[in-house]
Amino acid sequence: MRIPFPASSRTRGFTLIELLAVVAIIGILFAIAIPGYGRYVVKGNRGAAQAYMMDLAHAEAQYFADSRSYTDTVATLNVPAPSAVAGKYTFEIEVSETLPPGFTITARPVPGSSQAGEDILTLDNSGARTPAGKW
Repeated sequence: MRIPFPASSRTRGFTLIELLAVVAIIGILFAIAIPGYGRYVVKGNRGAAQAYMMDLAHAEAQYFADSRSYTDTVATLNVPAPSAVAGKYTFEIEVSETLPPGFTITARPVPGSSQAGEDILTLDNSGARTPAGKW
């Protein structure tokens, strides 16, 4: 006949090996998730920069309709940069004086920011965008 152990002599809980296994699994999940999240943030910031460039191009078209010329300064267009791109990209406008006149908006990633390894984005008055794979 088998005599059961008293309930009080048996302890309940997790062993050290079980706890180490859970910590290792959580560490592996974080090692996989964090780089993916970083790529997601960079892609989101690039999308915000592209949307801002489209806003600048629209403002340039309005400016051209009013003054029959394009402006080469972002401040003249009075389009504030969204917080997602502030400090991550610098925006420049280059105006060509050829006939017909045109412009090129350039977004350069700021060195040392999360966007530092990204390509330079450009958009011109005809709607041409570079690099093609990033738009």
